[in-house]
Amino acid sequence: MKPRSIGTLSRGQPARGTPRGAAWLAALVAAFACLAGAPALAATPPEIPVVKPKAQSVTDYIQVTGTAASANVVKLIARVEGYLDKIHFADGAIVKQGDLLFTIQQAQYRAQLQEAQAQLLAQEAALSYAKTEVVRYTALFHKNAATATEVDKWVYQQKAAEAGILGAQGQIEVAKLNLDYTEVRAPFDGLMGKHLVDPGNVVGGGGQQTALAEINQLDPIYVTATLSEQQVLSIRANVSQRRFSPEELLKIPLDVGLEAGTGYPYHGFIEFVAPQFDPSTGTLQVRGIFNNPDRNLLPGLFVRMRLPAGHAQQGALLVPARAIGEDQGGLYLMVVNKDDTVEQRYIKAAEQVGDLRVISSGLSPDDRVVVGDLWRVSPGLKVVPKLTSPDAQ
Repeated sequence: MKPRSIGTLSRGQPARGTPRGAAWLAALVAAFACLAGAPALAATPPEIPVVKPKAQSVTDYIQVTGTAASANVVKLIARVEGYLDKIHFADGAIVKQGDLLFTIQQAQYRAQLQEAQAQLLAQEAALSYAKTEVVRYTALFHKNAATATEVDKWVYQQKAAEAGILGAQGQIEVAKLNLDYTEVRAPFDGLMGKHLVDPGNVVGGGGQQTALAEINQLDPIYVTATLSEQQVLSIRANVSQRRFSPEELLKIPLDVGLEAGTGYPYHGFIEFVAPQFDPSTGTLQVRGIFNNPDRNLLPGLFVRMRLPAGHAQQGALLVPARAIGEDQGGLYLMVVNKDDTVEQRYIKAAEQVGDLRVISSGLSPDDRVVVGDLWRVSPGLKVVPKLTSPDAQ
């Protein structure tokens, strides 16, 4: 008896004894083969947000590195002599104008004030008595019951009492000032340094001015920068058609940003321009003043400062900064052409204005620029462009 062959197939039928799973697998392979030979279904082009460049006037800027500095730095001095009684702040604290910072021994100055007030009362009493006597002796003189000398004496006593009152009043004012000086208060809102004298020490004695601490004003704050001769000449060339008055010069806006940050969130004005170049460096110093409510700008911090160069570029093209990509070829934009196909366009970019970036070359006003999800597009991809606003976030 011959052994039965399991793997032999007859044409059109599976061999006897072939498992049903093998037949199903063969049918599935055949179906995929048919699909592979059939024409592929057309994929729907993705919908991609695009913007048209925004045209507006843009000012040319000069960007320099500046240094922040306190608008006011004050050393708090003991103005009266005495033991330092108490410190009312923590080192490095933010204080408000008028906050009590130090107290110097007050007992002797209160006593001096009381003494001056007592002198005033005594002089007022002497004046009242002298006035009474002047009236009395004047009447007696007219009755030939008193001499002119006696009248003159009481007139003198009245004048002396009036002068004594003025002196006593002055002594009271001095005593009040000295008592006030025993309380050292903040001259403005600012940042305290560390205290320089501990409680229990004698301060303000021997004609010495004892520094108790230092306070820095941080809001507003200065930013100082230097301009090279070329930068100054460039600005002058751009504004040569119009001379600025000193008042207009101090209204020129300035913008400042942190070295490690983006953009220019701090806005201020020119506050000072040096009258001449520094002959040793060939630079001109410019100082601006800026509001600093969050106190992110600290004295000594290096910052980026930009100032207008005096020339406004009309009709500049701006696109959202997020639309700009960069590779080895440089900066580029993904642009949708008239056939709704994506192209890679290399461009040159200039300064940033808010969330927009000025494109100096490589872009036309009618171009449609892809924004957002740049990873979804590539050159040659067919898309459905959806027009949005350049200012949309």
